[in-house]
Amino acid sequence: MTQEEFKLLFDNHFDSIRNYIYYRSRDEELATDIAQDSFMKLWEKNLDFDEKPLRSLLYKIAGDLFISKYRREKVAQKYLVKLEPAIDNHSPEDQLAYQELTTKYETALEELSEKQRTVFLMSRMEGLKYQEIADRLELSVKAVEKRMSYALSYLRNALGR
Repeated sequence: MTQEEFKLLFDNHFDSIRNYIYYRSRDEELATDIAQDSFMKLWEKNLDFDEKPLRSLLYKIAGDLFISKYRREKVAQKYLVKLEPAIDNHSPEDQLAYQELTTKYETALEELSEKQRTVFLMSRMEGLKYQEIADRLELSVKAVEKRMSYALSYLRNALGR
């Protein structure tokens, strides 16, 4: 597919793909992001230009990306619920200790270098594997591992563990 053909496909179908995701998610920003990602994935596949099958493929890619995002968010929400202390079950001392630990964690995160913080958050918050992080940041897996290692080491020391 040439750039001109891709541009034609993008111009003709971007709004409809975005709307499709918006109707499913009710989140305009998410819909735009997923629509853009869908077109990027299609471009990376470097397929021959045939508008009808490519349009169908775009809808399939967009739907799959939406479902993946939804599942990741659901897992993250379950994880956050487990992290939140139940107010009724903990003493004021426990709640204070938790708040102090949270503050230390947030401060330590801010003190990480941008590169280390980015890799750490992509891994821990988005649930991405090192290979996925490496692909997104255009790094080697070894570079991602090294940054993650430094980030974890720094956080352990900062949190006194």
